[in-house]
Amino acid sequence: MKENEDKKLDEEVESQEVDENLEIEEEVELNPIEVLEKRVAELEDLRLRDLAEFENIKKRLEKEKAQSIAYSQEGFARDLLAVIDSLDNANATMDNLEEVNAEKIKEGIDLTVDQFKKIFEKHGIELVEVDNGFDPNFHEAMMKVDSDEHNEGDIVQVFQKGYKIKDRVLRPTMVSIAK
Repeated sequence: MKENEDKKLDEEVESQEVDENLEIEEEVELNPIEVLEKRVAELEDLRLRDLAEFENIKKRLEKEKAQSIAYSQEGFARDLLAVIDSLDNANATMDNLEEVNAEKIKEGIDLTVDQFKKIFEKHGIELVEVDNGFDPNFHEAMMKVDSDEHNEGDIVQVFQKGYKIKDRVLRPTMVSIAK
């Protein structure tokens, strides 16, 4: 049984060698210049196909990048829709009121501001802190004022809150500082 397997293996090897020899003989019969020209044509075709594939990949990546940029704020915008709805509802309620109840309006505004804060927090937008003193990277000094209660350079008053996203300032906090 072992001998039969070995014999079959030998026959397969001989068959492969004969096929390879025939291919070599066919190439030898061709003019060496023709063989080289054929090989150059094959390589040129391969190069052109690779170049076309590269260009297609490049165009696809550019398209995906453009789409990513165009739709990058989609989640943030979708989250803000709830706030817009709240403001629209408040506005509609104001039109139907004969008597304006200031306490109800303040409560609605507070709820809307809370919605904004939660959305900002969800998207990594934070309020710029003023407790640590004036920092020109995060604060913009609008004026200097005399103050006996504060040290020179301390923040005296906040005119407009500042916000940052991660470490990048979206808007600096506008402040007055002590002389």
